[in-house]
Amino acid sequence: MVKRVRRFIWTAVLILVLTVLAACGTDNHAADNGVVPSANTGAVAAASSMPADAGSSTPAEAATRTVAGEFGDVEIPVNPQRIAGIYVEDYLKALGITPVVQWYHPSWGKQDYLNLDVPEFDVSGSIEALLEKDPDLIILDGGADAAKVEQYSKVAPTYRLPEQVLQDSRQMLTAIADALGVPEKAEVALAEYDQKVEDGKAKLQQALGQEKVAVIRLNVADKTFALFGVKNRYTGVIYDQFGLTPIPMAAEMTDYQAIISEEVIPELEADHIIVFPDHGGWDTAENQEAVQVLAGPLWKNLPAVKKGNIYKMERSHWQSGAITANAMKLDDLLEAMVK
Repeated sequence: MVKRVRRFIWTAVLILVLTVLAACGTDNHAADNGVVPSANTGAVAAASSMPADAGSSTPAEAATRTVAGEFGDVEIPVNPQRIAGIYVEDYLKALGITPVVQWYHPSWGKQDYLNLDVPEFDVSGSIEALLEKDPDLIILDGGADAAKVEQYSKVAPTYRLPEQVLQDSRQMLTAIADALGVPEKAEVALAEYDQKVEDGKAKLQQALGQEKVAVIRLNVADKTFALFGVKNRYTGVIYDQFGLTPIPMAAEMTDYQAIISEEVIPELEADHIIVFPDHGGWDTAENQEAVQVLAGPLWKNLPAVKKGNIYKMERSHWQSGAITANAMKLDDLLEAMVK
């Protein structure tokens, strides 16, 4: 009886030793064949070296790639599923992507024209509020400096768009699509947009010729106006893409906008005036006192007003320079100016 027990024990020990030796041989063979994770794709490489029947795998979302942001290279997920695009939700929607939040500011509101059914993220509050939304990628535009990017990076990998693309909505769409690994979606969206612009530009030029256009914003709180120049990222598109002719003052501006009083409006000598409030809508209760300025005698005597060439626009997409908003601006202009 004792002999049989001893034989069983020695047999078990022998099997254990053989198993350990076999494992060591397998590891050495893998190392000899260069199966070593790289710095950027460690999780993926390690997963690919595992046997198919190992019983566990690494999802594709765990892989990362390097993109060049404004403040250096950033490691971002290859296949992000939960994207927070602060101020760039328009571009995500154009690419068929729904963000996990939509930016909101108590003084500015949000981009209502996107009709997004997602939670709001108050950009004036704590960035930590994003944590509960669990984004795996955050995309920022030019409103974020290096310090702000660092704060967002504590929540999730953060890609801040390079400064050189911010002036052109086409380039912004392309940069975002490239970062997300879907360049083909940007190509389709841009082809449709460019065709729309080409057709619309021809109609506008035929209707207006060289008649001069001014874009102004009614600042409700102090009843002043902001004249938008040709370099304005919100509305410069109507000049450089849609072919409209700016008034001289707007054409000469190097700043995005200039605050002017009501008395300056006649000096603009605009044939057409586009105007929108800085917050809320034309029917918003708190805007009504400021809106009455447009009904005063000074405005009524403007040549543009007498000709019916003043256009009250919805501020949400007119205060965005993104690709969807720009297409909507073109629709507004065609409806208002082309008879």
